[in-house]
Amino acid sequence: STSARLDRIEHTFAMRGLTCFVAAVAAGGVTPVQKVVQLLNGMLEKGKKEKHEEQVQFAAYKQFCDDTSVEKARAIKEANEQVESLEALIGKCEATIEKRTKEI
Repeated sequence: STSARLDRIEHTFAMRGLTCFVAAVAAGGVTPVQKVVQLLNGMLEKGKKEKHEEQVQFAAYKQFCDDTSVEKARAIKEANEQVESLEALIGKCEATIEKRTKEI
């Protein structure tokens, strides 16, 4: 019957495929699934390495930002103190000018 014949053909192809698979593995070949697993493992390692590199780069950038922030805050504080000092000096000089003007 045709059905029995098709079953034998499918069985024959399956056996040949299995034989080829076993021969490839025995000969040291890599199966497609093994190749996919290898590629995925490679991608995983690459991703871990890139993540680490980005973390190191971000840490350096964060340290730079923190240092710069502290430095700028100090510079602003010093500038504000200088402004206050100069405003006081200007007030003193204006008082002196007014006093000298009255003396003349």
